[in-house]
Amino acid sequence: MASTSYQQVLALDAKYNTPRANKLPNLGVLYIRRRNQLLRGKFSTTPELGARYLKARSELLRRRYGERLEQNSMGSHTINEESSKKKAKDSLEQRRSTAENFAFAGVHHIFDHHKQMISMVKFANNDRSRLCCASLDGTLSICEVTPPKVIAVLKGHTSCVSAFDWSISNDLIVSCSYDYTIRLWKVSVDAEPVCLRVVNDQQHMHLLCCSFIPANNNLVVAGNSRGLVEILNISTGIYTRGGTNNIGGKVISLACEGSGGSVIWASNDIGAIISFRLEPNIGRLTKLQTVQDTGKIITCLSWHSWISKDAPWPALLVNSACDAVLLYRVADNHGSLCFWRKYPIKHREYQLKSTFCPQMGGLIATGSEDGAIHLFDSAKEGKAAGINRLHGHATPPVTLSFNYDESLLVSADCDGLIIVWRNRQCNL
Repeated sequence: MASTSYQQVLALDAKYNTPRANKLPNLGVLYIRRRNQLLRGKFSTTPELGARYLKARSELLRRRYGERLEQNSMGSHTINEESSKKKAKDSLEQRRSTAENFAFAGVHHIFDHHKQMISMVKFANNDRSRLCCASLDGTLSICEVTPPKVIAVLKGHTSCVSAFDWSISNDLIVSCSYDYTIRLWKVSVDAEPVCLRVVNDQQHMHLLCCSFIPANNNLVVAGNSRGLVEILNISTGIYTRGGTNNIGGKVISLACEGSGGSVIWASNDIGAIISFRLEPNIGRLTKLQTVQDTGKIITCLSWHSWISKDAPWPALLVNSACDAVLLYRVADNHGSLCFWRKYPIKHREYQLKSTFCPQMGGLIATGSEDGAIHLFDSAKEGKAAGINRLHGHATPPVTLSFNYDESLLVSADCDGLIIVWRNRQCNL
């Protein structure tokens, strides 16, 4: 009920968006994006509030802007024709505004302090400027993007750092490495980073991916090169009872359901995606099903709760070495996936990553082995979905990240070069 009310209110706002911002369509996109943020979870505690709110808001919008043409019951040919023309114009304005709002054209800054491939970059949660980077040189670095500077270098791993994650409060970072260890770092704005804990892998194998559990940041999920998905209580340094499961191959990527969800997806180097159910209070992990098998190495999984009013369902974005980025709809609470979209890129060799834009999810960004960063509109299919390409890397960009308000996009490549791209529609 809460989810239905939320979607109905957002659809109502979108319907009146054209008269609200008829001269400035960019503001219309920003308005709907902000409404999406505010409405998310608004009726979760009192679902009956949603129906009352929807009725009141509908009446207020009707009084302010009048009845929309497409709602009139008049059967006149003239009105239908005008309505069709208006819809076509609105659609064209929407397409233009999407491209304009994600016109990452200018380079804000370039970092080159890492000398080997960057395995992962990620902005801190709800932060415009603080960025963490992991490299195959065995270090992590924390940077400020505005103004640009390297704040700290986290040293301790003795081999390639494969992945990391920020805690929800951004005061902790968990990292994993080919040196068979998971490390927990305390990071703060006014103090030097400190390594709080080092935990060895249970099988003494390379660790390839890790992530905090969104519903309980005391728990970390990690995957190793022997196919083991394992849950670690990072506060105690003890792996949880019933928290390990083997999926075969090498565990390359993980994605956790947000918003208090309990589903985890894991992918491996033989093309399988497996879903799990986690009990976040005790750390028990239960294998649900193999939800997809692409036959090619899967290098990245990204989950998003909601894409657009036309696609109001959770989605999973998948990088597979089949020259494409795949978009799936999450079909049920067992993590089942239904194929939805396919976007062509060049991907055969490197462990490329992709990401949703953080606020609406309608934009997808991915690296490609042609050296470009590709931006796709999820409302379209195939080559028609491409809205921009960013060129600046001499080697394939393998990882990228948006900051929370989408004013900056960071990409990093095989040579260790990190480029910060500026959205020309946003002020820094």
